[in-house]
Amino acid sequence: MKKAQVFWIILDLIFIILFNAFYFVFVYQKATAASWVSYAFIHFSYLMLIFTPFFITKSKNTDIFGFSLYTISSLYFLIELITGIVFIFNTINYIYSLIVQLCLAGLYGILLLSHMIANEHTATSTEERISQINFVKYGSGILNELLNNCENVNYKKQIEKIYDLFYSSQVKSNPELSKLESEIINKIENLSSLIEKKNDELFNNECIELTKLINERTKKLRLLN
Repeated sequence: MKKAQVFWIILDLIFIILFNAFYFVFVYQKATAASWVSYAFIHFSYLMLIFTPFFITKSKNTDIFGFSLYTISSLYFLIELITGIVFIFNTINYIYSLIVQLCLAGLYGILLLSHMIANEHTATSTEERISQINFVKYGSGILNELLNNCENVNYKKQIEKIYDLFYSSQVKSNPELSKLESEIINKIENLSSLIEKKNDELFNNECIELTKLINERTKKLRLLN
């Protein structure tokens, strides 16, 4: 275990140690049922704050997701701590203490889960967006490299036309087009070997087929989106 992790564990334990020391020295002897209910809920709220990092969606927006969840957990802990302390030093019936703190925990659970669901949705959308951008970026990169390395004037002109058509195509995609997009990338990658073979007929046919597939993708995207 790294030193930083040990330090964080010690830091997390400080509140638990201090709170329990305070509770058992000043409250334990005259603790009521409401006091023990509050004791339990305060510990629960603090543990939820500590375990919040495990609820954060891992993605490029992790910092943003973490901030929103930490804010919710921190607010719940502070509100619960204040509420719990009030009930600890109050002789009120434990039922009222239980109801109030259950409501707070329920509200916290709703806010936490709703933000986790929203974060998951955002992360999925972001990943899909990155995947879509990578399709055009990757294909354009190969075509651009072929343009720079190809010495055959005729081949170069055809690659340039395909490059312009592909580069100007929509970045936004659709899951239904994944097979078609894979076929387009395969054909783009195949152009390199056809250039080396110097077979004009095969190269021309591949370029024609590739142009058709790119246009087909564009048409389908218009219908799907």
